[in-house]
Amino acid sequence: MFNLKNLIDNFDRMMAAITFAEAGEPERAMDILYDRPKQEKDKRIESGITRREETRPGLRM
Repeated sequence: MFNLKNLIDNFDRMMAAITFAEAGEPERAMDILYDRPKQEKDKRIESGITRREETRPGLRM
């Protein structure tokens, strides 16, 4: 018998994989779909993310 939670989880994983595949990230889509372990290149991507300096003016009351 099908478990509703498993069906929903599988559907969510498929939709996430489709989204990444459409965005030009087929390797990431395959990782999500087949639950493959993270690769070394994922660390490189995360290390390139930096926080931008706050340039918006502050709120004055």
